Amino acid sequence: MFTSVFIAAISLALFWMAAFTLWWQMHAWRTPETLAATRFDRPDGGRESSFSLLLPARHEQAVLEHTIERLLESSHSAFEIIVIVGHDDPETAAVAERAAARDPHRVRVVVDTHEAKNKPKALNTALPHCTGEVVGVFDAEDQVHPELLTHVDHAFRTTGADVVQGGVQLINFHSSWYSLRNCLEYFFWFRSRLHLHAQKGFIPLGGNTVFVRTDVLREAGGWDQNCLAEDCDLGVRLSSVGKKVVVAYDSDMVTREETPGSLMSLLKQRTRWNQGFLQVYRKKDWRQLPTRGQRMLARYTLMTPFLQAFTGLIIPLNVGVALLLDVPVTIAFVTFLPLVTAMVTFVFEVVGLHDFGRQYGLRVRLTHYLKLIIGGPFYQVLLAGAAIRAVWREQRGRGDWELTSHVGAHLIREDVHA
Repeated sequence: MFTSVFIAAISLALFWMAAFTLWWQMHAWRTPETLAATRFDRPDGGRESSFSLLLPARHEQAVLEHTIERLLESSHSAFEIIVIVGHDDPETAAVAERAAARDPHRVRVVVDTHEAKNKPKALNTALPHCTGEVVGVFDAEDQVHPELLTHVDHAFRTTGADVVQGGVQLINFHSSWYSLRNCLEYFFWFRSRLHLHAQKGFIPLGGNTVFVRTDVLREAGGWDQNCLAEDCDLGVRLSSVGKKVVVAYDSDMVTREETPGSLMSLLKQRTRWNQGFLQVYRKKDWRQLPTRGQRMLARYTLMTPFLQAFTGLIIPLNVGVALLLDVPVTIAFVTFLPLVTAMVTFVFEVVGLHDFGRQYGLRVRLTHYLKLIIGGPFYQVLLAGAAIRAVWREQRGRGDWELTSHVGAHLIREDVHA
């Protein structure tokens, strides 16, 4: 009897977790009005604020120059680019210095002298050098649209926002089976899920294409240099003190990036993010949120690594028990409820992949849909593995930064365009 009740309880918990995740994932597509509200409004040509664009780069000499060139093409009239390089990274520093020599009025180089390097330390190193009214963060491999700053500026001016989060999109869906799912994951997160978080007043910010008023950022003390998810942490801290965050996503305005180049690189990246979420949860800043609903959303979001680790361990056990043990028919039926949400999610993902290809002018073939469906369970295993690894690292007190390398795969135009 106990075994049957246990199986039913686990199955129902998995069902509701999957159902909530799917509902949030579909947020932007609930009505045409909701979808329209997720986009940037057209700029009106009003007064322009000044921007300080931070570009931390470590061993990124292969992609940094292209990113700086793209940022310099911005149509906005008032911006500076601050490239942060490590004192022990002469190759990347040389690229940054050449760019600064070509355009000394726009590009400056700041050297991070911390012995142990990570992104938040680099960002905090540059913060005192910022002269703009708004600080923006980009990654060294980013492909940024020339009109983005103008649209972000307009969003600040018309909404009274303290923070504007723009869209980020992985593009090279054709590179591997997991890159396809990785791209679609970003599509749902920035196209839909973050808008729900902003609406609810609790948001874990993205790592780049995020813009914060400089005075607000300095008042918050910058980034937590000991956190492995400094972007999430900043969003939680600002949300907890009532700062207004606006999220906007336009397919032609998104910052384009590439997926990690190997499964191990993806595993390490997700481990870092998951461990960072656990660190933010333990800091308890989210407890300052004013409503119970916000705190529940924060707890669920930040506990996702534990939930993924739990499901990764329990699902095989649950299925095995249901198949091998003699359980009542009702209990056996309940064990298949998570499968129902999984099938609905697959259908939504197929539709989402079609929409992704249409919005970005990418040719999505039948093989891509097959890879999406067949690769689903394997991708979930990888995410569960990263979550388990994050929990293990956190329990062991390991907080070293595992860097994700980039080669510019999103800049290579293969025969994937319509």
